[in-house]
Amino acid sequence: MAHELKLGLNVGYWAGGPPAGAAEAIAAADELGFESIWTAEAYGSDALMPLAWWGASTRNVKLATGIVQISARTPAATAMAAMTLDYLSNGRLILGLGVSGPQVVEGWYGQSFAKPLARMREYIGILRDIWARQGPVTSQGPHYPLPLPDGTGLGKPLKSSIRPLREDIPIYLAAEGPKNIAMAAELCDGWLAIFYSPHHDDMYRDALAEGFARPGARHSAEDFEVAATVPLIVTDDVESAADAVRPMYALYFGGMGARSANFHANVPIRMGYEAEVRKIQDLYLEGHKDEAAAAVPTRLIEQLTLIGSREKIRHDLEAWRESIVTTLLIGGGAESIRTAAEVVLG
Repeated sequence: MAHELKLGLNVGYWAGGPPAGAAEAIAAADELGFESIWTAEAYGSDALMPLAWWGASTRNVKLATGIVQISARTPAATAMAAMTLDYLSNGRLILGLGVSGPQVVEGWYGQSFAKPLARMREYIGILRDIWARQGPVTSQGPHYPLPLPDGTGLGKPLKSSIRPLREDIPIYLAAEGPKNIAMAAELCDGWLAIFYSPHHDDMYRDALAEGFARPGARHSAEDFEVAATVPLIVTDDVESAADAVRPMYALYFGGMGARSANFHANVPIRMGYEAEVRKIQDLYLEGHKDEAAAAVPTRLIEQLTLIGSREKIRHDLEAWRESIVTTLLIGGGAESIRTAAEVVLG
């Protein structure tokens, strides 16, 4: 059944420094009816401080992390930051979480990437225990034991010194594989989809349905949020728009992680593009980045994006309105934001 779509502005993480025009784009999003703004982190800028800085000048949009990497902070540190920012924004925070990948987790944070689903489940449980503030928080681990069992022996269970503005701060989980998507449906309030195609909706619906059916699941399909990152480019030249995003897809499908452990590449592979992805990976990992970008099929790009004329995008939006997606996360400057509002929100 077709439904209305919400818009979110995806500011992302920084490249060489603060993105030019971000403050103006955020102001436009706040004015034009966007539902949310999203920041990110990789191994440079963090997700929380830019959100607090830019969010301070907004009044309407929700302030969302897309994502906070769980290996960067203990559960208690993330719970504290979330409570603080939720207070400062008068209850507008959405906490997007993700595990990142082994290169960043082990190479940058010096943490083990083992058992990412189990670590995430334990992490979310501690967040909710801290926010519930029912008593001193303990955890049996094994990943985040509280108090630390092999320390000085002086550690003791503690309860947050502040009462959170909201005990149910929304948590969205960044997930690409079926098991992770099912866990998002079971434990969280929303799913963050980085590479999503409404034309391959069934493989996502099945994973979500599995999570909704688990005992204690927080939501059903009717009240669960799905926020999907989707490049939106209005132009009469579809190929030029495809060329603009090809390097990004080549990086994620060809160069992110190792050949044997690239979770991003698994998405187009599940969509039926295995041969094309292998070619992109071969070219990218051999240092031929331009050739790898050229090898990303336009057809695949069109399934993952909204590109073309206003009329074409309005037509293509119908598939998204029929999908499980509730919010489109788009990027760009203030003018792009205004165009997106006109095309999507009417």
